[in-house]
Amino acid sequence: MKPDTRRRLLSACCIFGFFIAWEVICLAFGISEMVLPRPTQAIYTLVSQFPSIWPHAFQTIYTTLVGLGLGIIIGVLLGMLIGSSKLAYDVAYPMLVGFSSIPKVAIVPILVLWFGAGTVPAIMTAMVMCIFPIVVNVATGLASTEPELQDVMRTLKATKLEILWNIGLPRTMPYFFASLKVAATLAFVGTVIAETVASNRGIGNLMMIASSSFDVPLVFAGLFILAALGVALYIIFSAIEARVTGWAVRNDNFAANG
Repeated sequence: MKPDTRRRLLSACCIFGFFIAWEVICLAFGISEMVLPRPTQAIYTLVSQFPSIWPHAFQTIYTTLVGLGLGIIIGVLLGMLIGSSKLAYDVAYPMLVGFSSIPKVAIVPILVLWFGAGTVPAIMTAMVMCIFPIVVNVATGLASTEPELQDVMRTLKATKLEILWNIGLPRTMPYFFASLKVAATLAFVGTVIAETVASNRGIGNLMMIASSSFDVPLVFAGLFILAALGVALYIIFSAIEARVTGWAVRNDNFAANG
């Protein structure tokens, strides 16, 4: 068996083993579903109530993807500005650090006042949550570009825009895709926070209603959906990263042998 196949098989066994242990512990100790439902109970609830859960899941997916898309656009533009200008770095970076330190739960009521309850505050919250890691990684990638390469381009009389396009952005791609994996998770967190506070649709709203009615298996079904969506986005971004930045991706065989 190849090392990659053996590693993936071992990973799958560990994941399934975790859920099997969870199931066995709940059965062995007689833990009530009101405290901690078994995985089979959450999956049964997910399957049996899927027609009513799907509209909420679709709303969360839509809101998260729109917010993530806006966050990527704004984050890349700000990262390019900060990474290519020392003045912009000195001015904007402290402001971004201060803004990112504000709990996003405190921002949602302000967004509700501005845009009203519904989808827009959730999109804005998801966008705000994912901007900071993208900005930081893009700016770091631009700042770490080798000066020698820039000097070579200057000797060829290349403009700053040409240097940025031909050297800076390609060198930034590994940092950018690393930030996407973090930003996707944060976008889901922002969406769920906003849906819990200021929306009547979405997984966050569904989980809040389920918890208020003590339907704990439904709450865990919502958690499973969020986890599955996060993993799906992570896999998609990893596949795109391998295609775009294959030269910078770690050699798995080397890691397995190490």
